[in-house]
Amino acid sequence: MISSVETVPRLQGLPVSLPRESAVEIEIEEGILIFRASKIAQARIEQLLDKQRKEKLTDLEETELDQYEEIDDYLSFLNRLTRNLAENQIKELESVS
Repeated sequence: MISSVETVPRLQGLPVSLPRESAVEIEIEEGILIFRASKIAQARIEQLLDKQRKEKLTDLEETELDQYEEIDDYLSFLNRLTRNLAENQIKELESVS
């Protein structure tokens, strides 16, 4: 049984610069799938953050950075959900044994 106080994050849109193919990388850590923004997406985020440190972003760039932040929140939610499911399954298996 899954019980969570968290709600699924709602995305308002995707950044125009986000490639629709290869946007997310999948890795395995301790047998659990982990979702991360692709290196291309990470590089664009770094460009925007670097620019933000030096000068004011345009409204479009601010929106783009906000959208990347929403995607990061969404991927973090998926990763927590996946980890929690795996941990709960292990606990259930151990309690049956």
